[in-house]
Amino acid sequence: MDRTEDYIIEVRDLTVKYGDRAVLEGINFKVRRGETFVILGGSGCGKSTLLRNLVGLMRPYSGQILINGQDFTAMSDERRVEARKRMGMCFQGSALFNSMTLADNVALPLREHTRLNESTIEIMTKIKLELVGLSGYEDFLPAELSGGMKKRAGLARAMAMDPEVIFYDEPSAGLDPIVAAGLDTLIRKMQNTFNLTSVVVTHELASVRLIADVVCMLKSGRIVELGTIAQLEASENPFVRQFFERRPEDEGGQSSEYIHAVTGLE
Repeated sequence: MDRTEDYIIEVRDLTVKYGDRAVLEGINFKVRRGETFVILGGSGCGKSTLLRNLVGLMRPYSGQILINGQDFTAMSDERRVEARKRMGMCFQGSALFNSMTLADNVALPLREHTRLNESTIEIMTKIKLELVGLSGYEDFLPAELSGGMKKRAGLARAMAMDPEVIFYDEPSAGLDPIVAAGLDTLIRKMQNTFNLTSVVVTHELASVRLIADVVCMLKSGRIVELGTIAQLEASENPFVRQFFERRPEDEGGQSSEYIHAVTGLE
């Protein structure tokens, strides 16, 4: 039987509006401790808005987000700041400070939010960079790194405070397939080594197949499917099938089958 303590995140009837327009409506799901939970969907489906609510950068119109059983949406600003210290965030563009070395970028959360002495911070920074395969790059500037290395550096910084959960915003965006697969493998490694919970927002099917324990698929602000990758691939939902089969939207009133017959595109 499932217990409340088995879940690190629980979303209950979440609705988010921009003005009078609902961009998320009736969202419900739970994230188990130690699993990789993927939020999947096309452009404009609401997945980035959902991520911003999960990390506390927005407050929803209604509903709840429970983190470790505590209502994150009802917390004061001060308590939310404290709660976010137990979370890590990997941004799509890495969000490294260009004027700071790699070591200083990774050390920044420790200097801002702890009272550790500088020698301890230096040791912890080296450990985190070694975890992501960037040992020896401590004195490099972000401009001297490849795109994949910047993503790894962002993960090292997200790991700096030893969080319980890491949120990823399109981690494979802009990477070639080989580098993306390496990053996916690293996400899995962090999960297996530290029993780390990961919430990943993406539209990359190749990554989803490598990393996902559970997939939450959105369309137009609603969940259309929730389950394992195998369950989604076997889904009878027309949109889910179209997405996984990479079939285009109907164009000019023509069916996707007609488009395939004319162009050969899947």
